[in-house]
Amino acid sequence: MRQDLHGVSSGRLPRSIAPFHRMAHVPARFSMFARALEPKIYGRIGNLEVRLARTRAEIKLAQQLRYQVFYEEMCAKPSRLAQFRRRDEDAYDAVCDHLLVVDLNESRGRNALGRPALPKVVGTYRVLRQDIAERSLGFYTSSEYDIAPLIATKSPRYRFMELGRSCVLAPYRNKRSVELLWHGLWTYVREHKIDVMIGCASFEGTDPDAHAEALSFLHHNALAPVEWRCRARQGLHVPMDRIAADKLNPKAALKTIPPLIKGYLRLGAFVGDGAVIDHQFGTTDVLIVLPVEKIDPRYFEHYGAPQETKSRVAVDA
Repeated sequence: MRQDLHGVSSGRLPRSIAPFHRMAHVPARFSMFARALEPKIYGRIGNLEVRLARTRAEIKLAQQLRYQVFYEEMCAKPSRLAQFRRRDEDAYDAVCDHLLVVDLNESRGRNALGRPALPKVVGTYRVLRQDIAERSLGFYTSSEYDIAPLIATKSPRYRFMELGRSCVLAPYRNKRSVELLWHGLWTYVREHKIDVMIGCASFEGTDPDAHAEALSFLHHNALAPVEWRCRARQGLHVPMDRIAADKLNPKAALKTIPPLIKGYLRLGAFVGDGAVIDHQFGTTDVLIVLPVEKIDPRYFEHYGAPQETKSRVAVDA
């Protein structure tokens, strides 16, 4: 599962974001009905807007963006079909929801009246709720990590959601675009009462020794406690404690961690036991586990966390 907002860090949410909560959610997979709906908009800053994909055409634009970032810019190896279509796509796209950041000043194609049909998609996040996963394909993350025991012990009290396939077009890799994605994500979490976010985040390259400092830092400082810990699947597990804690330079190691992973850590995320090499995408993956109740309360005002979560954190503290 690709998550790569590389080159961009998460920060304070600008107060100029205008939220939108007026329209009921209809998943994009029911496209024959969704085509007649207006976009579900979560927020806007200037010409950029964060929304849910509501049509197949919008999902295709997200897939094209993913192909451009993962296959053309990075080291992913496309299949012949992906290369022909120039889209990153899989079976999960049909059952997931897709958060989009669009540039309203740029458009792709025109409708029958000659008007701009679709705004340009410049950022995306793919999300899969537990209830949908259990009725369809399961979680993509389970192909790399044994997450079933965690979900079994935490359900039904905790509702899980998988994050993946996140990327931003190179010219838009700035604080504004990424914060819009996070704003949309938090709005979605609130809307669906999500308690735990999981997913794989990536380092570029398939040599774990090239990331020895970063992986060791994560193992020594962010390894999930036993109750939240998941292990990489047998045969895929790559040890992360490649440098002993007393020989590690934490400041130097932290600088080598991708911005997206650092953003998750600031929020209070844990990592799983072991990394996994994804040869198709040319990455070294780590598991991210982010219980909403563990998030530092300082971030609630930035991203609009639900009031009931604030209360629960206060009680747990």
